[in-house]
Amino acid sequence: MAKHERFGFASAGELLEKAAALGVDFALGDDLAPLAKPVRVGARIAPNSLAALPMEGCDCEPDGSPSELAERRYLRFAGGGAGLLWWEACAVVEEGRANPLQMMLTAGNAKSFEALLAKANRAAGDAMGGGHRPIHILQLTHSGRYSRPRGHRPMPVIPQHDPILDPLVGLGGGEPVVTDAYLDELPGRYAESARLARDAGFDGVDIKACHRYLVSELLASRVRDGRYGGNFENRTRLLAEAVKAVRQATGPDFVIACRFNIFDAHPYPYGFGEGRDDFMDFDADEPLRLVRLLRDAGVGLLSNTAGNPYYIYPQVTRPFDASSQGIPVPDEHPLESVARLFGFTRAVQRAAGGAPVVGNGYSWLRQFAPLAGAANLAAGDCGFVGFGRGSFAYPDAPRDILLSGGMDPKKCCVACSKCTQIMRDHGRTGCVVRDAGVYGPLFREARAEAAARAAQAV
Repeated sequence: MAKHERFGFASAGELLEKAAALGVDFALGDDLAPLAKPVRVGARIAPNSLAALPMEGCDCEPDGSPSELAERRYLRFAGGGAGLLWWEACAVVEEGRANPLQMMLTAGNAKSFEALLAKANRAAGDAMGGGHRPIHILQLTHSGRYSRPRGHRPMPVIPQHDPILDPLVGLGGGEPVVTDAYLDELPGRYAESARLARDAGFDGVDIKACHRYLVSELLASRVRDGRYGGNFENRTRLLAEAVKAVRQATGPDFVIACRFNIFDAHPYPYGFGEGRDDFMDFDADEPLRLVRLLRDAGVGLLSNTAGNPYYIYPQVTRPFDASSQGIPVPDEHPLESVARLFGFTRAVQRAAGGAPVVGNGYSWLRQFAPLAGAANLAAGDCGFVGFGRGSFAYPDAPRDILLSGGMDPKKCCVACSKCTQIMRDHGRTGCVVRDAGVYGPLFREARAEAAARAAQAV
């Protein structure tokens, strides 16, 4: 590992020189044509190989329907030209919402989603030409340990106790874990949400299994008793049953996707994909076994990620220049973090067969991200190039890449972690730097409210 440093590269050559000095597997292409190539996802075809990854705004209406801010976000994403729009976390049950304004699709508000999808498709066609229509995937979630459906009070739903994470959500270790009977009912809730999504016009749903939310934590529930803990079959049971239930509810042509943690960066036996002796070592055995399980179950789109945004190793999730408050700067160069994520995607794509995998880790690279993405696509290391924080900052990056031949450095994400800080402060989130007129005041408001709560607690 090398010393952490901020991005300061003026040319692709400088970036490659640094990668060589670090000894990381990293390449840049000189032809952006792979980014314009359509991608088949099941029965659908995405018009290009660029994706907007799921970025939660924490800003829907109390009933879960899209607010004005949420609508603005998705119209900007759609008009930005991406071939795949992976919509943010949408809770399948009220008690599984990560915040009181988390998206939630219900029979009572489904028409609002249908209307927004129609607007988004018009925006995409207007920006990119009448034939351009992105694939829309809705991320279905249960927040589990990080459920906070009312106010600022954690209301965790845990599959197992974890001596490291329990204190962070106010648990002492003696509270009851969620029952097998409760988990038995959840596949039906995923199926109902998926049916509503299909009828509203989504092309598919993602059964979210990442970032240590409920399904993700179940993958690591080695110390849990019963049908959902212990061995690999039990730990993957809920995910597998949810896939089966969604397929039965939606038919053969609806896309089932999964965004999952390939590596938790969390000590054994409480993490997934970690080495037993050193939890920062990656053990590919179970994660790639999971990929093959999902592939064989008919999952047609995958997106791998890593880490836990609520804990202290964010570099394995999103390489950054500046960290969120209270999060240590790692003894690792961000290019090492980027290369790790690229390596994960490469391994998943090899195991996934014909199912495309959305790569991540690109936002830190700024204007050089398209060159890295083109190289990875050309090598067969991914099926899509995905932007997370970068989509907040620069929603029209795909359009600029495809129509203008590159990204404007003055519009790129600067990896400052302020969008993450708003979320940590329980505010509504977006890009504080590139969308300062909207999110600058919201950032300051959330910071002040968080400080006030901290002072009151003391």
